[in-house]
Amino acid sequence: MLRHDKELILLPVVASIASAIAVAPFLGGAFLSSSISGAGDGEVSMSILGWVLLFLAYVVGAYVTIFFQSALVLAANDRMTGGNPTLGSALQMAGRNAGRILPWALISATVSVVLQAIQERAGFIGRIVVGLVGLAWTLVTMLVLPILVIEQVGVGDALKRSAAAFKRTWGENVVGNGGVGLVGFLLFLVGLVVAGPIIAIGASRSNVPIIVVGVILLVIWSILVSAFSSALSAVFRTALYRYAVLGEEPGGFSHEMVAEAFRPKRGRTAA
Repeated sequence: MLRHDKELILLPVVASIASAIAVAPFLGGAFLSSSISGAGDGEVSMSILGWVLLFLAYVVGAYVTIFFQSALVLAANDRMTGGNPTLGSALQMAGRNAGRILPWALISATVSVVLQAIQERAGFIGRIVVGLVGLAWTLVTMLVLPILVIEQVGVGDALKRSAAAFKRTWGENVVGNGGVGLVGFLLFLVGLVVAGPIIAIGASRSNVPIIVVGVILLVIWSILVSAFSSALSAVFRTALYRYAVLGEEPGGFSHEMVAEAFRPKRGRTAA
């Protein structure tokens, strides 16, 4: 599907740039409103205003990210239903859902802040538990966004239906997410194999320009891999939504591909 719509891979790149620009003022304000302890331990003390600005940075960052994710999901859904999405049409479709995704951005940011706060105060075992809770949250809510923007329902309804779909397709959900992550990791290793020796040669010769070239190549490759993985994840999420929630075979996939990838659990139906 991405071969048909290569330009959509640009959406995650634009999302990262837009998110960085959007959260910068809030992070800057949080930094300026904090103070560093003069006792020599370098401890940062943040004011109430700083915490408010930091939370707003989470919300804004989550909103921008979710906005571009919804553009990817809607474009993938358009392709699966016989359409021919473009970068412009994807952004237009996401724009029509700009208000609808705001509550989900607030919930996502709140959960992220709470989990991070707990993780920072927990011990080693506690951090592992909190990490597992975060992973479970990610998997259970994986289909919230497709349900939200494609079916135009409320966040509460989308959460319930996503959780119900997860119960039916938890295996495909976990394996699919792991597969996308594995693809991204392997692609990153390819870049590391190419750029690593360049950086090593530059370091051995104390040649800064060679080191810089290697680092730039690795950074560019990492950005491209991240964008590809995000687009791939959106396609998989949309395909899983159409199968698990609507009970349909996603367009662009053969019957054999769907049957192998999304086998219903014994005694359960797909929708």
